[in-house]
Amino acid sequence: MFGGGDRYVETLNQILAFVDAHHPTTDEFVGWHRGAFSNVSSRNSIMRRISYLRQVGFLNQVDDQWTLGSAGKEYASDHETETLFRIMCDRNVGLRSLLYELSVGALTIEEISEQQLDTHPELGWSRGQTDMAKQRANWLRSMGLAEKQSGAYELTTAGEQFVENAVEAWADTDWTSVSPDTELTASTYETVTYARAVDPEFRATVLSRYGATCPISGVDHPGLLDVAHVLPWSEYPDHRADLANVLPLSKIHHAAFDGELFTIDGDYRLRINPSFETQSDVLRQTIVDQAGEQIPLSSGGVDPSYFEQRNSALDWL
Repeated sequence: MFGGGDRYVETLNQILAFVDAHHPTTDEFVGWHRGAFSNVSSRNSIMRRISYLRQVGFLNQVDDQWTLGSAGKEYASDHETETLFRIMCDRNVGLRSLLYELSVGALTIEEISEQQLDTHPELGWSRGQTDMAKQRANWLRSMGLAEKQSGAYELTTAGEQFVENAVEAWADTDWTSVSPDTELTASTYETVTYARAVDPEFRATVLSRYGATCPISGVDHPGLLDVAHVLPWSEYPDHRADLANVLPLSKIHHAAFDGELFTIDGDYRLRINPSFETQSDVLRQTIVDQAGEQIPLSSGGVDPSYFEQRNSALDWL
């Protein structure tokens, strides 16, 4: 976008206002760009940006006249950051997961590029390429959600509040049943488990931080992994998108964790509920036989105080 790295939204607003008022031809549109942005002259450069805005849905071309596209009309109707962010996320895989990652701490542009590739390998960027990472970071800057300080990008206060307020709206549903009519059985233990619907980019972020592997069982198939919250989502909604409050667990280990059959203490050691009995070799090997052993969580950034807070309510511990 023209206008500088922190002026994408300002530039977008100018373009949409001009198109809505004048329905220009392509030549008129190019001429207006040259007059509106003093450092812009190349027709090819202008057309690349116009094409990008058409791909996103902000603009539409009928014959040789430009009008607002569906996304342009929607955003122009309220100019709300939430509306713009949702539109951009629909067309830019990784933008939302970047916002989640920045909620943990500042990242350099090189780290952002790596985070995007690790979380969304389908992007297909070359390692070390930062152009697309800069584009995503600059959209967040322009929306007032992030800022650049001493060479690194971090969330603004508005960005932190935005994450907190928007997460539940990003989930597909309020509650979803993992197994609607099926009870999970492990010898004397039976339970029906329910899990919150998790935003797909938040899930991708969590899995990437742990190499898509359950640290308890070693299960490494993404389709068999859940995002487990240490402090339950329903009781601690402020921590629902806190990366320090989540870890990937296999579906059966997630059910066992939520069912308080085991927990993890502040030193990341596995603690077993004395009442838990099982004849399952898998559960014996991955839970019972690991009692007291340290689980590799520190590199993932789970806050030990969250485990301690959770465990304070367990009467068997």
